[in-house]
This record gives sequence, structure tokens and C-alpha cells, in this order.
Amino acid sequence: MTLFETIEQSTVGDDRTYIVTRSLYSFTILNVFPYTSGHTMVLPKRAVPGIGDLDEAEFGDLWSMVRDASAAVKTAFRPDGLNIGINEGEAGGGSHPDHLHVHVVPRWNADTNFMSTAAETRILPMSLSDSWRRVREGWPGGSVEG
Repeated sequence: MTLFETIEQSTVGDDRTYIVTRSLYSFTILNVFPYTSGHTMVLPKRAVPGIGDLDEAEFGDLWSMVRDASAAVKTAFRPDGLNIGINEGEAGGGSHPDHLHVHVVPRWNADTNFMSTAAETRILPMSLSDSWRRVREGWPGGSVEG
């Protein structure tokens, strides 16, 4: 079982695992080592290493969830733009190459920060708990229940 499957299937509350919401085949979670506040990840519930390993239902559900996560992050943080991407495989930069995940990262004009590159340090203006609450409240259709 992968790290992400373990988190998604745990009995620990979503407010402690930072799971934002779930759908039939996917779930959205905050990155606990974010590049910036609101850095969200969308994952299929079934661990697969690559996008081509998803069946049609999983693929459609994943990208629908990415669309909703993007809208929620925009509502919650009012960024100037988003980085949305997949790092597939170790060579592609994937830190967990056994479980595909799509990053949704809010970006602001002139937000360049070299702290994580030069000093392995990240500066976040908001706690993960506050970010989690804001993304849930910004979810399309209103606040996520549960």
C-alpha cells in the first residue's frame, strides 16, 4: 500500500490528514511540504505510477477533480495564476513515483522564492490547517461537508 493510499484509507480525521474532499475514484489533499500556501494535490484512489495506467472512469474523475481543485484554490487564495502539473516517475521529479498525483499550486506575480532551493527552507504565511479550511470553503458548489 502506498503512502497516499494509507492516508486516504485511514480513520484519522480529514482535518488532520488534510484531505480536502473525495470523489468516487479520486481525492484531493494539501501537500504537507508545500511550495506555497494552498498547494493542493489530486490523486486517484488507486495507486498507479502513470497517467496511462488509469482506466477511463478514473481518468475522467481525476481531471474533473483537478478542475474543481483549481477553482477552489482560486477562490480561496486569489492567485494571479496556477501551476498544474504531474511529475511522473523518479526521473520526472516525482517524490512518490508509485502513486500518480497532480499538483495545483497557486502563484502570484513576482512570487519567486529561492529559499527552498538555496536553503532547503520554506516560508509559508499561513498554517496548513488554515489553508485546508480555505480550500474546503472555496470548493465549487459551496463548502465541502464532513
